[in-house]
Amino acid sequence: MRALTPGEILSLSSLLQMESNALAVAKASLMAINDEQLKTLTQAGITATQSRIMGLQQFIAENQVAPIKEVQ
Repeated sequence: MRALTPGEILSLSSLLQMESNALAVAKASLMAINDEQLKTLTQAGITATQSRIMGLQQFIAENQVAPIKEVQ
């Protein structure tokens, strides 16, 4: 794979941050929802967002987009 440009890396980082923020908001709002259908839809959205985040993280790791250090 070709090396990503700085603009592409910035876009990827922004996209990951946006998805993470959306996930936090959806999880926080889940407890306030009383309607079961809306709660089910929100949970499905949370699952989809988690999948997108995992996909972005996998792309970053597999393509060595950012240096990754192990936590000790």
